[in-house]
Amino acid sequence: MEPGDPNSQQHDPSDNPNDVVSGEGDDSSAETDLTLSASATPSETNPQTSPPKTTPEAPVSDSQDDSSDPIQEDEPPQNPNPTEPGPTEPGPPAKKRRRRKKFFTELNGNPSLNKNRRSEMAKDVDVEALIAISVGFPVDSLTEEEIEANVVSTIGGVEQANYIVVRNHILTRWRSNVSVWLTRDHSLESIRSEHKGLVDSAYHFLLHHGYINFGLAPAIKEAKLKSFDGIEKGNVVIVGAGLAGLVAARQLVFMGFKVVVLEGRARPGGRVRTKKINGDGVEAAADLGGSVLTGINGNPLGVLARQLELPLHKVRDICPLYLPDGKSVNSEIDSKVEVSFNKLLDRVCKLRHAMIEEVRSVDVPLGTALEAFRRVYNVAEDLEERMLLNWHLANLEYANASLMSNLSMAYWDQDDPYEMGGDHCFIPGGNETFVRALAEELPIFYERTVDSIRYGTDGVLVYAGGQEFRGDMVLCTVPLGVLKKGMIEFFPELPQRKRDAIQRLGFGLLNKVAMLFPYNFWGGDIDTFGHLTEDQSMRGEFFLFYSYSSVSGGPLLVALVAGDAAIKFEMMSPVESVRRVLDILRGIFHPKGITVPDPVQAVCTRWGKDHFTYGSYSYVAIGSSGDDYDILAESVGDGRVFFAGEATNKQYPATMHGAFLSGMREAANMLRVAKRRSLIPADKLNNVSEESDNLNKLFETPDLTFGSFSVLFDPRSNDLNSNSLLRVKFGGEKLDSGGLCLYGLISRNQVIELSQVDGDGNRMRMLNHDFGVRLVGRKGLSGVGESVISHITLARSNQNGGIKDNAA
Repeated sequence: MEPGDPNSQQHDPSDNPNDVVSGEGDDSSAETDLTLSASATPSETNPQTSPPKTTPEAPVSDSQDDSSDPIQEDEPPQNPNPTEPGPTEPGPPAKKRRRRKKFFTELNGNPSLNKNRRSEMAKDVDVEALIAISVGFPVDSLTEEEIEANVVSTIGGVEQANYIVVRNHILTRWRSNVSVWLTRDHSLESIRSEHKGLVDSAYHFLLHHGYINFGLAPAIKEAKLKSFDGIEKGNVVIVGAGLAGLVAARQLVFMGFKVVVLEGRARPGGRVRTKKINGDGVEAAADLGGSVLTGINGNPLGVLARQLELPLHKVRDICPLYLPDGKSVNSEIDSKVEVSFNKLLDRVCKLRHAMIEEVRSVDVPLGTALEAFRRVYNVAEDLEERMLLNWHLANLEYANASLMSNLSMAYWDQDDPYEMGGDHCFIPGGNETFVRALAEELPIFYERTVDSIRYGTDGVLVYAGGQEFRGDMVLCTVPLGVLKKGMIEFFPELPQRKRDAIQRLGFGLLNKVAMLFPYNFWGGDIDTFGHLTEDQSMRGEFFLFYSYSSVSGGPLLVALVAGDAAIKFEMMSPVESVRRVLDILRGIFHPKGITVPDPVQAVCTRWGKDHFTYGSYSYVAIGSSGDDYDILAESVGDGRVFFAGEATNKQYPATMHGAFLSGMREAANMLRVAKRRSLIPADKLNNVSEESDNLNKLFETPDLTFGSFSVLFDPRSNDLNSNSLLRVKFGGEKLDSGGLCLYGLISRNQVIELSQVDGDGNRMRMLNHDFGVRLVGRKGLSGVGESVISHITLARSNQNGGIKDNAA
């Protein structure tokens, strides 16, 4: 156990009353988001014999980056600290080593994890408590979200203790079978009747905050595209179709909101992208952005994998290291340097603890502190030891997507106490499997780069791709790099507090070279191997290789570029980059008599140049802290503008699951705001609803329909230049209340041209680019549009001789 490692803490369930759960009809089981691998032991795969790990493990940043060109960055692997000859050579087995990032625990431990607390709960309640911990709930206290939701009448005491047992039980019951919808009645089955009120409270909290009944199982997916109560809550514009935006969109539709998602790229996923590469009879799916599930216990992406019946491949933590001449690193030297490296981090941790207590405003670069201690203690003075130390430092730069000189010594690893336990895993076929399924049936406008967001007391206006989108609220999920560049204009300007946090937090860079070879020459019994270099300034260049042969469908190898090398990498041509990678590989394998062929295809990422990201993922820069993640997550404009994404998640930054959870978090926040405040003034509520209903009735018998387009002609004139009201319906029938209708005014002549074009996509391009028409919501129609509606209504009511509909 490493010093300061959260795994050294014993997490005990809290002392909650035994008699809440009756045990009758209880079919719940322990968390099953455990990695199954060929080498798994019974205790690893059977949650009944071995409760799931619930403590944080070695950090691995999910590089959730995606570039617009065929170049992208690497996933966050488990920091392998290799130390022994590779599998192709004789010698002692390679030592298992994890990347070091975990040293904040003693400064920021979870107060709810009291090792001395004594528990006499039944075994099943113990297991349920462990599962709740793995999902992020404290053992014997409420989360801030639960307190805000008023889940109990009094904080502390028996009611709270009983609530926690009930909440854990409901959570575990759903986790035992994530492919079915857990109803409130089902939740009640094994809870004593006197706790019915607590069941209602816990069930609705878990449901609305996305802890249960989420994901991609058919039953779940279908339910999420229908409003759970049929009550319209308002209109939401979501900026960005990454994981945070997609998850929030599905949850908001379920909650009764109408949503529209605006995405600048021509695809969903954001910094998660899987690229299919092929040639010469081989093919593979390369995750160029985020790819590693970093800790499977409690991870919502692990739930998605279970629902889609995707086998998880555990990233094996045996990682051989090779010297520049291709020889394996001496195991004794390797062990010596690793111990020294860990001691350096321990000393820095003690130093910062004293600094934080005495002078809270002081911060220095982590790299400066480590180098000072290295000199004082004469660590790694000869060449091989120094190369090994630099490899470990490159690994830290990879974990944080930044140079050591940029990282805050005080708070660089502030997220350590929250890390999810369990194995780090690859998803076969890549993470776009999740993205495609999450995006299905959602009203997403692609190639709509948002220019500005305007907000006020009456709602929001979002301008994108020459169009205006109106809503009651907007959720901004763009990467921190985009906010730092000021690519979106906010009016009024964001509060100074938020602008300062945006500037303080760091947004780093990680790049990859993905190479598909005609065959696997590096062997199938390892997932990673590393390479050392004498050039300290380039220590992060191709320092780590990931083998994806077991999950990508072909012989795929990915080389990582971190630290200063990741920045210089973007100045280099892809051809030169691939040549340099091949030189390293041939230096390692040719001395062993193994021929390294030319790759069939190679892809290089350029995350820093991608104008949809301007980098890879966030880190705590000098002068910043975990508080800045919270500030970035705060809504502005009295509940009009909300923010999600990995850089808004203090507990799980720089990860795919962090982005996922932030989307769920903000959906719950928006629901709370909608409940607290009527989005439409009471005196106008009936009129607005009546207007929408009457307009829908008019479009039940349109004058012309083609694809998702419907048209009502102005009855006052048959002239080809006269106005027509166009309606475009997005999302299809399955969206129910989550469907979206937008409107615009075009001439009869343009209607004829539009109707002669095949496909809704081509029609939208003609509408936007050729006609310059901007679609708006019902409330965004101009006076001319309202006049057309009035005359259509009047003409039809006169024709029918019926009651006149007032739809002005």
